[in-house]
Amino acid sequence: MQTAIIERPIRRERQWFASWFDSPHYHRLYGYRDDSEAVRFVDALVARLRPASGARALDLGCGGGRHARQLNAKGLDVTGLDLAARSIRIAKQYENDHLRFRQHDMRVPFGQDRFDYVFSFFTSFGYFERPDEHMKVLDNIARSLRPGGRLVLDYLNAGYADARLVPEETRQIGGAVYHIARSATAERFFKQIIIDEGEGRPMLEFVEQVARFTIGHFSRMFESAGLTIESAFGDYRLGRYDEAASPRMVLVARKPHANVRRASGRSAGTILPYAAHGFGRHAEV
Repeated sequence: MQTAIIERPIRRERQWFASWFDSPHYHRLYGYRDDSEAVRFVDALVARLRPASGARALDLGCGGGRHARQLNAKGLDVTGLDLAARSIRIAKQYENDHLRFRQHDMRVPFGQDRFDYVFSFFTSFGYFERPDEHMKVLDNIARSLRPGGRLVLDYLNAGYADARLVPEETRQIGGAVYHIARSATAERFFKQIIIDEGEGRPMLEFVEQVARFTIGHFSRMFESAGLTIESAFGDYRLGRYDEAASPRMVLVARKPHANVRRASGRSAGTILPYAAHGFGRHAEV
């Protein structure tokens, strides 16, 4: 990973996802995102999924509640969970009888047979060091869904991200300068963020990292958790998914009804639901 030339000592933050998402710098750096993108995406999902009025939904990794608020406006009863206390404080100002926000670590169970839908927006998954932690989250999701319930997981598309990776850039926002360096390995994408708030203040460093999961990885992980991919989309308008050209990977997976047994004899690498529906190309790695 390349690093910007820095002359002063740097204070490096550990547990990046706990400290970075709760930092005011995170909200400043990504403050350009407005509600309109969330509105359009949720509108498209609701038109496709056709949830019943009052259906119970979980926004897992809800941040400040952009998507949760729009889901609630569409008639869903919504719970938003996020580890970042700052984000939850921001979101709580929008609470009502059918919209609530709580601070919670997604690795800790959050209910059983409780939700009709679980939503994971804007790559709010894949942060952890160990594969078993990712599986723990998916097991928690599957457990929290009612039989027949659906998970909607919005994730970066690795092929698209590779082709458009910007190695270095610098942004100035307010009185702070953000030196950003991006890199990738066979397993993860990294974004190093060094923050300079001027002389007399310590430099800060955060390193975002997210797993390089493909649709093949998700198919195997979902199957292990008892979920089956039924749809794959490549953007927020729910266009066709293509591993090379799609800006996003939006997966819809279903928890089977109680009286439906999982097929026996299927290998862990089989992607039958995805292939059978013909959603573009995919790569097994």
